[in-house]
This record gives sequence, structure tokens and C-alpha cells, in this order.
Amino acid sequence: MATIVPFKAVRPTRDKAALVTSRSYDEYSPAELASQLDYNPFSFLHVLNPAYVNQQKLSGATRFTSVNLKYQEFKTEGILKEETAPVFLLYEIQSRNNTFTGIIAATSIADYKNNIIKKHEDTLSYRVEYFKDYLHQTGFNTEPVLITYPQNNTLQQWITERKQRRPLHLFSSLNKDKHTLWRIRDAEEIQWLQKQFDNIPALYIADGHHRSASAEMLYDQDKETGNENLNYFMSFLISEHDLKIYEYNRVIHSLHGLKKENLLEALAVDFEIENKHLELWKPEQKFEFGMYMDGEFYALRLKNRVFTSVREALDAQILYDNVLHPLLGITDLRSDVRIEYLPGSRPITMLKELVDSYEDAVGFTLFPASIEEIKALADNNLIMPPKSTYIEPKFRSGLVVYEL
Repeated sequence: MATIVPFKAVRPTRDKAALVTSRSYDEYSPAELASQLDYNPFSFLHVLNPAYVNQQKLSGATRFTSVNLKYQEFKTEGILKEETAPVFLLYEIQSRNNTFTGIIAATSIADYKNNIIKKHEDTLSYRVEYFKDYLHQTGFNTEPVLITYPQNNTLQQWITERKQRRPLHLFSSLNKDKHTLWRIRDAEEIQWLQKQFDNIPALYIADGHHRSASAEMLYDQDKETGNENLNYFMSFLISEHDLKIYEYNRVIHSLHGLKKENLLEALAVDFEIENKHLELWKPEQKFEFGMYMDGEFYALRLKNRVFTSVREALDAQILYDNVLHPLLGITDLRSDVRIEYLPGSRPITMLKELVDSYEDAVGFTLFPASIEEIKALADNNLIMPPKSTYIEPKFRSGLVVYEL
């Protein structure tokens, strides 16, 4: 059974939510970031980049201390306020093409350790350590782990009915997404929600493997302090039917000494190849791959389909095993400088433009992995290849803060 608990969330005041919240810090170009920091004094980006006003570059513990001080300043000035009692929150993101609704709650480190909260991605130890230090020094987290649960009609009915009530926050962001937040503070309703998750045998991390691993490391380091908040980490829980799973497409900057004709000949061993010429073609089903090279698009369809594990049958793994590694010399999908990734949410024209910007490049498009594949990997303690999935929704920084 899965454990969720309410917590004393910190959030913007009703009148400033649209001004405070931001996209993830890493998503801003330098120009966008400068614009937000120059003209919006309420942006949570000031908390995440507190040295901007002095044009300083801080690193390590000095930066983390400054982040904490700026966060406390936002609270002192009344930009952020803390709930007087533990709550759950219901959050909806409505974009042009999708609507996502989920529950913001604290999830259990014990469940994470006991594999009730299951993982499908590997983590980099230096990133886990770095974010652990960040949490330890700043004392808060505003980026919840995205966790999915099996479709539950009872929960879905409750969410539908609960959304009819007056929201706590309702605002639009600059990308024209609509954000709505409801507060769940009634004791009976909180207990009812907890009971629903008591009946769910497993939860699955969709996005945020490094954040959850850092929370576990922080717990192991500081648990003797008696801080109860360390026993949990903030999560955004959403039904598996409501996730949007995109692929990560690949651009290889050079053909590893091959000519176009040589590569096509080598690919023909494992794939049926159809020249799509100028058609902006993407895979329409599993075991299909798109390729763009020398101004033309190709459809690649896998011929042989004999696999010994769930991981081997992943399209991202098939592409690596049959093309990227043996033909193009890509060994490390994380660190090879010759490979670049584009999330499938971006138009295929971006991949075309990127390939065309190199003299001797090739691009590959994949069919998105399914939630069934992700769960099968997690259930079998297997790990996806790096950059296999780009999953939405993405959470707004500064909307909800979990203090440690």
C-alpha cells in the first residue's frame, strides 16, 4: 500500500501567484531569464538566482545560503505564505492540447526504499549528491517528483467533483497555459484520500528520479535530527492515463566515416527502408524509426523481433543496439559529444534544421514508449536507456514549496 500525507505547504498569495511562479530555471534562455529578473520583482527566479541583482556568480554552499536567505525574504515580505495546517492540493494544468490534473502530497521515503514507489531510470551520483546538498542548505524544495498511479475510477470521480468548487488559485502563464489550484484541508476528506492510496499496491516515478534519490540521501544523512519532514518528499500524483509521454529524438553530428550509401546498405540488414523523400515523416507505431539525412526522410521498419527482456524490446534500445553503437560509433548515450537530443514535443522541422546545420549528420525519430513498458521495466528492476522519455506535465517553480 502507498502512503501519502498532507503537509504545511508554502505558496504565493492569491494576488501574486501568476507573477511568482515560473518554468523550471533551466528552461529559460539567457535573454528570457534576464527579462524576468529585470522586470518582475516577484518571480521565484529571484529566489533561485539571488545573486543576479549584484551581477555576481555564486557557487556551492555560498549560493545555497543565498537562496535560503532570498526565500526567507519572500516569506517575510508576504509574497509567500505557509498554510496553518497540513493540506493536500489538487492542481490542474490546461494547455492548448492537454489537460493534466493531479494531487500534490508528501510521499514516503520508506515506500521509496521498499520499492512501493518504483523507478525506471538510472541516476548520476554527482547530480544526486549536488541536489542533496542543495536541499540541506536551502531547506526547501519546489519541484515535486511526478508520480503516476493506476487508473482509479473512484479517485477520478472525486477529482471531477472536487474541481467544481471554488479554487484557491486561478491564473494563466505567459505560454497561455491555465493553472488552477484547490486546497484540501477537511480532515475527513484527507483521511478518505489517504485510504484510497492505501489500496494502491505500487506507485511509479514518471519524472524526478534524481530528486527522489536526493531526498533519500538527505534522509539518510540527517534523519537523526528528528525532522519529520525528511521522512517524505513532495510529489505530484497523476493517473497513468493522464500522462503525456513523448520520445526523445536523436541527432548524430557525423556519420562516423561512413558514406550515405554505406549507412543505408548497413541498415538494410535489420530494417526495411522506405524513402519518404521530402515528407516530414515520423513513426506511427512501435518498431518503426524515422531517419533524416542529406535532405531526405526515410522510414525504417525493424525486420526481426526476438527479444529476451523488456529492455531489449524498447525502441530506444533497439536503435542503440542496431544503429547508434555498431554503425555510428556512439558508446555512451549520456556523454558522447556527437549526439544531441530533442524531445518529441518539438516539431520535426527542428530536427531537420539541426541536421541541416551540420555537414555530415543524421537524425532519428522514435515512437514514444508506453506506460506499460515503463511499468514493466520498473516491476522487473530494469532501467531505461538515457533520454528515452520526455513526460508531461511539467510543474511550475514557486507554486508550492515543501519545507525541510
